[in-house]
Amino acid sequence: MVLVRKACRDGGSFRSWFWRECFEALVLGESMSQERAVPESAVPLEEISSWPEELCRRELPSVLPRLLSMYQHSDNWIEHIQILKIIVEMFLPHMNHLTLEQTFFSQVLPKTVRLFDDMMYELTSQARELSSQNLEIQSTLRNILQTMVQLLGALTGCVQHVCATQESVILENIHSLPSSVLHVIKSTFVHCKNSESVYSGRLHLVADLLQALFKEAYSLQKQLMELLDMVCMNPLIDEHDDILNMVVVIHSLLDICSVISSMDHAFHANTWKFIIKQSLKHQSVIKSQLKHKDIITSLCEDILFSFHSCLQLAEQMIQSDAQDNADYRLFQKTLKLCRFFANSLLHYTKEFLPFLSDSCCTLHQLYLQIYSKFPPSLYAAGISKAQQEEIASTFLVTLSPLISQLLTFQPFVDVVLDSKLELPCELQLPQCLLLVVIMDELSSRPEDVQALWCTESQVSKATARVSLLKAIFSSFEQCSGELSLPVHLQGVKSKGQAEVAVTLYQHVCIHLCTFIASLHPSLFPELDTALLNAVLSANMITSLLAMDAWCFLARYGTAELCAHHVTIMAHLIKSCPGECYQLTNLSILLRRLFFFMAPPQQVEFIQKFPPKETENLLLWQYISFQALPAELRKQTALEVTRAGTAWCMKWLGSNRTLEELESLNTVLSALLAVCNSSGEALDLGQQTAIKEVGSQLSILLNVKLVIDQPYVQQTLSLLLPLLGFFIQTLDPQLVSQVITLQTSLLKLEPPDHVRLAFLDFLSSLGKLFIPQTIQDRILPSLSSVFASLLADRNWLLEQHSLEAFTQFAETGFVDETTAVRLERIKQEKGTFWEPFAKVTQEETKMSSLQPCVKRARHELPSEDEYRSTLKAATEALEAIELLLQKSPPPDWLLMEMETLQERIDKLKRQNCSGRKQ
Repeated sequence: MVLVRKACRDGGSFRSWFWRECFEALVLGESMSQERAVPESAVPLEEISSWPEELCRRELPSVLPRLLSMYQHSDNWIEHIQILKIIVEMFLPHMNHLTLEQTFFSQVLPKTVRLFDDMMYELTSQARELSSQNLEIQSTLRNILQTMVQLLGALTGCVQHVCATQESVILENIHSLPSSVLHVIKSTFVHCKNSESVYSGRLHLVADLLQALFKEAYSLQKQLMELLDMVCMNPLIDEHDDILNMVVVIHSLLDICSVISSMDHAFHANTWKFIIKQSLKHQSVIKSQLKHKDIITSLCEDILFSFHSCLQLAEQMIQSDAQDNADYRLFQKTLKLCRFFANSLLHYTKEFLPFLSDSCCTLHQLYLQIYSKFPPSLYAAGISKAQQEEIASTFLVTLSPLISQLLTFQPFVDVVLDSKLELPCELQLPQCLLLVVIMDELSSRPEDVQALWCTESQVSKATARVSLLKAIFSSFEQCSGELSLPVHLQGVKSKGQAEVAVTLYQHVCIHLCTFIASLHPSLFPELDTALLNAVLSANMITSLLAMDAWCFLARYGTAELCAHHVTIMAHLIKSCPGECYQLTNLSILLRRLFFFMAPPQQVEFIQKFPPKETENLLLWQYISFQALPAELRKQTALEVTRAGTAWCMKWLGSNRTLEELESLNTVLSALLAVCNSSGEALDLGQQTAIKEVGSQLSILLNVKLVIDQPYVQQTLSLLLPLLGFFIQTLDPQLVSQVITLQTSLLKLEPPDHVRLAFLDFLSSLGKLFIPQTIQDRILPSLSSVFASLLADRNWLLEQHSLEAFTQFAETGFVDETTAVRLERIKQEKGTFWEPFAKVTQEETKMSSLQPCVKRARHELPSEDEYRSTLKAATEALEAIELLLQKSPPPDWLLMEMETLQERIDKLKRQNCSGRKQ
């Protein structure tokens, strides 16, 4: 640059200076002959540029070395470009294409690249000084840009020449050309991309030349891709240099992709298309040399960038509330770009899968990131339903085969099922949905593929892989927010029915059961293990999902398989050391599975665990007798009752140690199970035996014992509902004693499960007619207990208290006959009238001692009084309507309504006559 400025300041013109320099560089002394053309050593370059084609061809051997020498020894940018243009335009067409690398490219292009880098450095360094007032800097920078455009044009000429003279190209013969051109192109694009920051607010002073520079680089790359498309590599010949050169070319284009991704979408896509095409074209020879991880990473980044752009545009369209606008057209273009990238990724993954072991984490994260921003994710972008469907049908459906391609690739399995996989909250739902997709894919795969996913493995010393079945429960457990909201997913279409959205729980449960139905029998041990671990989970929703899946397995499988699972549950329950949530979960599952057992297997179960043996009552407390056929139910209930009451009577007649309370509670629980699920099968003698046992045990309880001993609290919690079952035949004194005990205990704030047992007993009292002789003792205590429980701040207890009070109030006279009802009303009338009559007599006596008062003035009722009275009548009718919606009306209601209607008609007639008066 210094030389250029110096030449411009010299007295002579730059042209004279330039040709003087050229002349001194040439070898003088060669003789001139007037019979032939003037040799190049004595002919100015300006004249050479006008030589005819034939002369250039003939003088090539002597002129080219001189020009190359001048090019190598010159430090002037403009001189470089002039010489380069002359060589490319005048002499390159006449060179042997087989020796281009040795004679031209290897000698010229390295220095051309350095020249371009120097100009780029000078341009960037002085761009800060650019201003409309500093004309010298402005002229200097524009001259540099013009020179760079010419340099790119010369390189374009080189590429075009190779394309025009060869049908197929051996890369080794031109290997300096692609690498040099790609370096220049990338440098140009980077400068254009950063131009706003480089030139700050003075970009407009050079914008036209920057645009020309970009267009020239754009054209040069298109020409280079056309040239590279002609390159042939023989897979049978191990040409190491050719392979490395092609790998360099592909990764250089990959670097360019990262630069132009936000500059020109179409050009970006075409460059990617070329990268994929060349990678596949030369796959056999370059597959082991390509940096597949870099390619996959860049492709995934471009997919995510385009996808996020789609979502942003979709959000903008919601705000603008318009479809036919520029945003929507851009949205569609960006969405098509997403689809193109997805197809490119699928194509590349399919062809190079064995080399993608270190890219599996990137592919996994791609899937999770995409679905974390799309409904039903809680972190999804706020886009319209129409755009959701458009994205799903255009892009997501294109990407969906990716999982199918990776399904048999063990490194991908290891990544997805990594035992130490820790995901942020926004990626937990996508992980769960991914596992569901994998289950769906595995349903049609052979045993070895299912085994790959469903068996645990130690990948390395530091990494282990869990089974898919274990992972699905673990992932499902992490989606607490989506389960509680709940989010909804696309449902399954049924024949003749419209598709209905389903909750996440339903979605996972349906697909899990479908997968279980397709699972190879050899993998049932893994299934059993995963289901059992999930059933024993402390997370209630996870345990419930496992139970639902297990029940499906019981219904889908054979009767023998169901019986086998019930037997396993029974042994596990018997081996539990004590009360725990695992025992609760197992007992619920046992109860549910027992309903699916065939009668022959139920008989076998009874034989294995006979209820007449007290030790087996531990199991029978959890089994519903409704699951048994009528005759078998009656027989089993009888055996449980006999064994249970006998054990209780034995305990009552012994020392009654606290150590045996756990066994007592088990027996009481079994007796309660009989009463709740098979009470109608018990004869009078069995009912009497149970009632007698319960009554005697209740007498033994006192406030201190209940408060101090947790086992006694459980005993009371079992006794109260058991006594409630026989409430109509209980001794009233015992009822009074139990209510008094409850009143005392409530003052000491017993545990919640004890209060819930109180409510069971209280709700049953509605069926009991309390004799008048003990009403004074029971009713105040009963009111106190209800008041205390209804005032409880625990929402669960409050709800149960309301239900118990409602049940107590509504069931009092369900079984009351007409005669009994008539007698009750008479008694109530007498009860209510007696104190009123006494008060009236006393008032009469007192009135004789008081002077007569004046008759009060008769006030006419106001309009407000009419309105308030009518409102009260209307509200009463509305209350009756609500009651009719809840339950069938009593027999007397219709008669009372008719009476009421007659009174309304009478009031109408009075109203009409009053108006006439």
